[in-house]
Amino acid sequence: MIGILIIAHAPLASALRECALHVFPDCVEGVLALDIGPQDPPEDSLRRAHAAMAALGTPEVLLLSDVFGATPCNVAQQLGDGLNTRLVAGVNLPMLLRSVCYRHESLESLAARAQAGGTQGVMPVGSTAPQNQTGQRHAPSHRDHQQ
Repeated sequence: MIGILIIAHAPLASALRECALHVFPDCVEGVLALDIGPQDPPEDSLRRAHAAMAALGTPEVLLLSDVFGATPCNVAQQLGDGLNTRLVAGVNLPMLLRSVCYRHESLESLAARAQAGGTQGVMPVGSTAPQNQTGQRHAPSHRDHQQ
């Protein structure tokens, strides 16, 4: 199975991992977290990230980071070789849960599922009306469709 390494600003990586373990307790060895603190030197973070990847003990690793262009993502980019790793930035809980569920697929497919899980997990929720109502909710000329 593919290993998953979450690299994010502290304490997000550990918090996401704990949430995933709450839902899927059997994934404890395949999902690791690396929290990057505000004072952590990038060289130290990179060293810790290499150690975390080695601890996973898997030939392929999906790297999940929080913000593209920030230090955690930059560290993750330095780990990536494009062959045995894939990096997806913008990690959220739906992305991580989707990733945990499909770790048996190819790395390329897993990265695509992670991205889809992250984007499909973000949606507006009405506070006064139940979701998935029947009946017309838009003007007749409005062409929006639900997924």
